[in-house]
Amino acid sequence: MICKIIEFPKIFDPRGNLTFLQEPQQVPFKIKRVFWTYDVPGGEQRGGHAYHNQQELIIALSGSFDVVITNPKLKGSIEKFSLNRSYYGLYLPAQTWRHMENFSTNALALHLSDHFYDLDDYIHDFDHWKTLTV
Repeated sequence: MICKIIEFPKIFDPRGNLTFLQEPQQVPFKIKRVFWTYDVPGGEQRGGHAYHNQQELIIALSGSFDVVITNPKLKGSIEKFSLNRSYYGLYLPAQTWRHMENFSTNALALHLSDHFYDLDDYIHDFDHWKTLTV
């Protein structure tokens, strides 16, 4: 699979809107872990890694930020996804090198994963990651 934006259902209501997600309709994997990033200082980046096996879905619940993906099959070209609506999520398959940047004030990023936390699943070395993806 490739990185892609997934649109979640929106239920409009004058009292406030509601969005939900469930697998397998919107989430293409069984959710085993949920975490969130917040209070990211201006100018900082998060991420800067890939996972050997983990798939992930990232949602901007509040505020906005960019997810920058490096594509090794396109000679290291990058693709930027701006997340700024809580009814969109970005699906990232395993072995996707990414970082997050350009966080707005009070940005809240929700991450859904198909794996429990495992430090050994992380790929932190960009050059090593490139050797795995050619």
